[in-house]
Amino acid sequence: MHAIETVAIIGSGNMGSGIAQKSAQEEFDVQMVDREEKWVKRGQEIISNLLDQALERRIFNNQQIDMIKFRIKGVVGTENISPKTDLVIEAVFEDFNIKKEVFSILDSVCNENTILASNTSSLSVNDLAKATNRPDRFVGLHFFYHPAKNRLIEIIPAETTSEQTLQAVENYCKAMGKVVIVCKDRPGFVVNRFFVPWLNEACLLLEEGVASISQIDSIACNAFDIGMGPFALMNLTGPSIALHATDYLAEQLNTSRYRGASNLREIVSNNELWEIDNNTEYEKSVEEIVKERLLGQVFTVSAQIVDEEICSKEDVDRGAKVGLRWNKGPFEIANEMGIDKVFKISKKYCELANMDIPALLQIQKELDMAFDFSYVDIKIDNDIATVILNRPEAMNALNVDLINELGLKIDKLNHRDDISTIVIEGSGKAFVAGADVKFFVDKIKDNSFKEIYDFTAHGHNVLNKIENSPKITIALTTGLSLGGGLELALSCDYRIGTNKTQMRFPETNIGIYPGLGGTQRTVRICGIEVARYAVLAGNFLNAETAKAFGLITDLVNQNEILNTVNKIVSKGKPINKYGSQKIDDRNSIVIFAKGFYSNINIKDILEGSKPKDILNLDQNMVSRQIKLLSYTAPIALKTAAELLEIANSNDISLTEGLSEELNYLEEIFSTKDALEGLSSLIEGRRPNYTDC
Repeated sequence: MHAIETVAIIGSGNMGSGIAQKSAQEEFDVQMVDREEKWVKRGQEIISNLLDQALERRIFNNQQIDMIKFRIKGVVGTENISPKTDLVIEAVFEDFNIKKEVFSILDSVCNENTILASNTSSLSVNDLAKATNRPDRFVGLHFFYHPAKNRLIEIIPAETTSEQTLQAVENYCKAMGKVVIVCKDRPGFVVNRFFVPWLNEACLLLEEGVASISQIDSIACNAFDIGMGPFALMNLTGPSIALHATDYLAEQLNTSRYRGASNLREIVSNNELWEIDNNTEYEKSVEEIVKERLLGQVFTVSAQIVDEEICSKEDVDRGAKVGLRWNKGPFEIANEMGIDKVFKISKKYCELANMDIPALLQIQKELDMAFDFSYVDIKIDNDIATVILNRPEAMNALNVDLINELGLKIDKLNHRDDISTIVIEGSGKAFVAGADVKFFVDKIKDNSFKEIYDFTAHGHNVLNKIENSPKITIALTTGLSLGGGLELALSCDYRIGTNKTQMRFPETNIGIYPGLGGTQRTVRICGIEVARYAVLAGNFLNAETAKAFGLITDLVNQNEILNTVNKIVSKGKPINKYGSQKIDDRNSIVIFAKGFYSNINIKDILEGSKPKDILNLDQNMVSRQIKLLSYTAPIALKTAAELLEIANSNDISLTEGLSEELNYLEEIFSTKDALEGLSSLIEGRRPNYTDC
């Protein structure tokens, strides 16, 4: 399978320029194409303005912005794109004939290996694929506004799309840090299927005189725990888009309920926006009607999506949380309300809309159970099993449910004779961004240390199943690997990283220590001095530093990941995991770590004094390190240092060292610093430690 490296975007409006910008940010070579030079220049101006905003917010520096712009080449005329382009994404107006004309030109210009994609939010991908001469190399992509900021993307393979095409496009989307939902080609796909009728239902409530615009928005915000109601959202994206999308769904699904409300048509006809005032007071009876109508519509359509096997209920919730930025997905809200109430309001909506109540809701009502969720997906390709941690809306943070499910699935894979290799990866831009901090805070406040201990001990058990697996184990640490996520990665035989990899142990900064093997496995990989650098001060490690430390075993380009996995498989399981990877003694950070965190200096460091043996070290780096250490919780720092020393002892096995990590848990979580540090992370403030 040829990896995607070059991309062309047909259309330089807000969506097209956004896709071009995001692709260039992720180091793809991009052609941004439009019919006339003035439109290409407009697209470049849109990108420049957004990048200027990013510069002001310190997201990018001037050099990075120059490189992003350098990667984007303006092209006038679809016929003038490079024939060797790997992926061409059409992002023109939602008109089938216009898109068909674009693809006809692309078929004649592009070589046989080029993949064609349509950024469509409504049109049939199967019909579009048939309109090309390469239906096997065609796929639908639904980017969400704004493509450079919104992390969600829906990939819609046609019935004719080859597995190689789908995999290549999925890898491209993952390289851009997108949260990917692969779904069936059905009208509205996933998010728009429930979201667009939700907007129209709000218009119908207004039209019927049930409540005012501001009242409906306020009730919706409270019911769905969201920041903007339906009318404010339509004002943001444009009422005309909502009208076009809801009329399309009404036609394609033969559902008259979705036909655009007359007040929505009037607003669009007059080229106006909704007038939203500040009068949000309403009677309880009004609230109940609006709430039940909007929730009933979302519950019904979300269940229809699952019934039709468009995607899973987890993906429906993921689409709401990532794509729409809802705090909770429809099925999570349903669980909070209870299936009896959900069934009643869905049935009421179905009677109003002349629909059949979805089978999923009927079954769940009969079972009288909450919806269960899966956060760990398994893909099998020959003898390689890929374990996908699929909780991207929470950066794949380790919570009780995810750890439990991961343990069960690792158990099953360990016992399968047809599996040689287990690859673990995270969905979205993070591998795993640590453990669920709120869990720790809640348990400390409830004085429920046992639950903290049980969770951590079970985490040890799961990581030990990976550590001692008879299979080759590989972690794809191609994004953020923080705290517990880094500890999970270290339990694997190999760790593949890319230039997007960032690793960090932040624990001492938040009043605790790495408790899932971080103090023990890191020393065995890096050596005591380098492990101190990684663990004690919470230093961020970029990909090059992580590779020099041995925390990454294979540093490759995103496009080389699959080949690297295959090379590792052919190499086999390492005889001595902790002796096969050497650190790079020539690396400047390694040299500094060995000097600053030497055995001579460690006593001064732990006492808060300036180390004595630092004359030959870079003094700017020394100053930065002392500053970082000053931000740590004193007890957490000393405890982590003690555990690192235990790991460094020749007389202590890994098993014994891990046991010691657990033994220190009650001591550290009993401190005021632990509650202060963990709470400060949730609250987004700097902690104030008291050393007690």
